[in-house]
Amino acid sequence: MVQNKIIRVDKDHPDHHTINQAAGIINTGGLVIFPAACLYGVAANALSPGAVEKVFRLKQRPRHNPILVLIKNRDQLDSLVTAIPDTARILMDRFWPGGLTLVFNAADCVNAKLTAGRRKLGVRLPRHPVAKALVNSVDFPVTGTSANLSGHPGATRTDMLADEIIEQTDLVLDAGPVQGGAGSTVVDVTCTPSKILRQGAVPATDIYACLKDRTLPISPS
Repeated sequence: MVQNKIIRVDKDHPDHHTINQAAGIINTGGLVIFPAACLYGVAANALSPGAVEKVFRLKQRPRHNPILVLIKNRDQLDSLVTAIPDTARILMDRFWPGGLTLVFNAADCVNAKLTAGRRKLGVRLPRHPVAKALVNSVDFPVTGTSANLSGHPGATRTDMLADEIIEQTDLVLDAGPVQGGAGSTVVDVTCTPSKILRQGAVPATDIYACLKDRTLPISPS
C-alpha cells in the first residue's frame, strides 16, 4: 500500500530512528522521498550507477538532463569536483547551506549518468533540517532532484506526490508542507564570469551584490 511507505517526521527535529531507517534504504541502493526547503526530493546514492538509474526511471527523466547532488559538508567537494574556484568559495561562504546550487567540473569518479555526460556536476548543501539530517546520515552525496514526473509540477506536500512515484519509492519522509517556489538558484562556476543557469530561491541581485559584479550573465529560461 502506498500509505504504508509514508512516515511522519518533525520538520525541525526529525527522529533519529526514522532517519537511520531512511539511511539504511539509501545505503542499499533504494530511494527515499524527503522534504527540502522548496519541494520534496528524491534521495539515492549519487555514486551508485544503479541507484541513479532508478531515479531517472522513477521520474521518466530525459537522459540529457543532469541530476544535482546534496552533500553533508564542503569537505565532500574535494572528491567530487576537479577544482573549487574562488568565486565558488565566495558564494558558498555567503549562501550555504541554502537555496544555491553550484555547478563544478566533475571529477572522474562521478557517474556520467548523473551529469548527463556533460562532466559538470551541480552541488548543494541543504538547509532544511530533515534533508540535512538525511545527508548527514550517509557517507556519500545523495541525489537532490525533485520528486515528480519529468515536466510535471513539483510537490510541496506528500499528498501531491503521484501514486506511481510513491509506488517506486521505498520510503517517504513527510514533514508537512514546504515553502514551494522555483527551487534552488543554479550558478555555473566553471566559466569566467560565472553564469546564472536558473533563477530560484537566491535572487540574482543577492548574487550580484555578493560578487560585486552586475555583468554576470543569466541563461535564458
